[in-house]
Amino acid sequence: MTDSQTQTDLPPEGIFVDRLTRIAGGIMVTLGVLWAVEAYRWLDLTFFGQQLLAVSWGLSLFIGFLRYRVRRGKPGPPPFYDWIAAFVGLVTLLWVTFDYERLSEEYGDRTTEALIIGCIVVVLSAEGIRRTAGYAFFSVVLFFMVYALFADEVGGDLKGLTVHWDALATDLGLDSGAALGLPMKISIEVVLVFIFFGQLLVASGGGRFFIDLAMAMVGRRRGGAAKISVVASAFFGSISRSAISNVASTGVITIPLMRHAGYSGVNAGAIESVASTGGQFMPPIMGAAAFLMSEILEIPYTDIVIAAIVPALLYYFAVFVMVDRVAAKDNVGQVAEKLPEIRKVLIEGGHFLLPFVMLLYSLFWLWAEPQQAAMYAAGVVVLLGFVRSYRGARMTVKKLIASFGGAGLVMVELVFVVVGAGWVMFILNSTGLGEGFTLFLLKQAGESLFLLLVIAAFASIILGMGMPTGAVYLLLAAMIAPAISEAGVEPIAAHMFILYFGMMSMITPPVALCAFTAASLTREDPMRTAMRAMMFAWVAYVIPFLFTYSPTLLLQGDWTATLIDITTACIGVCFISTAFIGFAARPMTVPARVVLAALGLAAMLPATLAPWVVYANIGGIVLGALYLTQDVIANRRAARETV
Repeated sequence: MTDSQTQTDLPPEGIFVDRLTRIAGGIMVTLGVLWAVEAYRWLDLTFFGQQLLAVSWGLSLFIGFLRYRVRRGKPGPPPFYDWIAAFVGLVTLLWVTFDYERLSEEYGDRTTEALIIGCIVVVLSAEGIRRTAGYAFFSVVLFFMVYALFADEVGGDLKGLTVHWDALATDLGLDSGAALGLPMKISIEVVLVFIFFGQLLVASGGGRFFIDLAMAMVGRRRGGAAKISVVASAFFGSISRSAISNVASTGVITIPLMRHAGYSGVNAGAIESVASTGGQFMPPIMGAAAFLMSEILEIPYTDIVIAAIVPALLYYFAVFVMVDRVAAKDNVGQVAEKLPEIRKVLIEGGHFLLPFVMLLYSLFWLWAEPQQAAMYAAGVVVLLGFVRSYRGARMTVKKLIASFGGAGLVMVELVFVVVGAGWVMFILNSTGLGEGFTLFLLKQAGESLFLLLVIAAFASIILGMGMPTGAVYLLLAAMIAPAISEAGVEPIAAHMFILYFGMMSMITPPVALCAFTAASLTREDPMRTAMRAMMFAWVAYVIPFLFTYSPTLLLQGDWTATLIDITTACIGVCFISTAFIGFAARPMTVPARVVLAALGLAAMLPATLAPWVVYANIGGIVLGALYLTQDVIANRRAARETV
């Protein structure tokens, strides 16, 4: 939840730059909070939403060039050219902010002024994307920009309309459908408030509380260290800006705990990366993607949350079963360290649950907008934080002020991501590539929905490799989701499908950034860690196929059928997870593992798929239960004979 560059007493960029950029970040967050509470109405002022976006963009350029070097990881104060770039970017976008109404009316005429502004912000923002989001996303953005210049020379379904370079620069810099479009709007107006909420929660001691709560809940159980990781990472992942940052923040605590308990380094890294990745689609917050999905589909955010509940719970249930089986197989017991008592933790820190109660109450009963609900929850955090402490941590005025700056620094990377994503979406629409790619996918799949989903899954993983969460979803929403929807899949199921497979790029080789981050903490082979993470996250590769065919797993449709499908899915997940680890009551043979996995798949198929599926469900459940029962009986008999 904190910026990785600010965790030392002496920031690598220097105290002056650190304070200056925190002030700039604080200004950005303050403006976003004032917008969220509609302070402009109190003052009877009228603004264009794009003016808020433009000033936030300018402040992000200013912060980005002062905190991120040309070569990442290079310490020291910013060189003179970064200072120049920072101020030029800020001044240019402040110019856009204060004169937006005139510029928005005139830029379509391709004036020299608009061209200069466009060139400046495009060049600086492209470099900012490279520095903050990395070469993978930068390469994707650059590819689409080059495509726009030569679109009419591409053959087949992917041929598009060419955009001249001066029009492209002007549009990318000033058009309300590009950088100042939907991705930026959601990030500044909605996601910013949730990031601020997370900063306040951590500043008040909430971060420590949720770790302690996870320890108290599951630490005394078999394999407690890994279960702590799963629960804690799920808590943090839901309010974290990215899966990678979640691994980096919670992994430094949970990975050593798992290693000390007896888990191998590969298993510890895999478990942490899988648990952190799942937080991005774990309700009630789900990272930035859920808010973007709500706007793109034009449905309430609460509908997204409801649809995400069952797949997320099945995901974590599978991980829980597998870590338990690993613990049984490797004889890993409970956490050796002294663990907090759950009663004591709840008495001392239970007030940290109230902000989430307020969040859910605001969303589902008051029907508040997400940013308003987040502000209510943030207000509860602040009030309780001043009144109560947790393990010596208490909200103070200094911490409150620092939270504004901290949230602003966190926002910088997201702003550059959504700027690039906005450019890509604009190019897809203006060149016609989005429609062309949809047609291309449909042609490749023919009449087969299953083949289309397989192609879409592979494409989502490949396109998502090395990219931040928000950018992954936006790119896939523009390129992949329309083809799935055209094939007859419910739009929300199509978008959840691409979200899951886009996030799986975080743990799927060859560019499994989340797994590789965990491997850097365990000092194990990154590729082995990624392959093991894929095994722990197997359900995320299967469940999306099921809910595209049957919406019951998204809590849509008849409630009786929904409850049956959820029950059979849980049983199937238990069977398959046990088979993957190869240990039930005792070690399993390879044929037994294959058979149990097949029975699990038969059990978890939604009954609404076809009339015959119900018989597969019954057969899979009965036969799988019989196998596990006889395995337990045989193990007990062997134990008595040994005695």
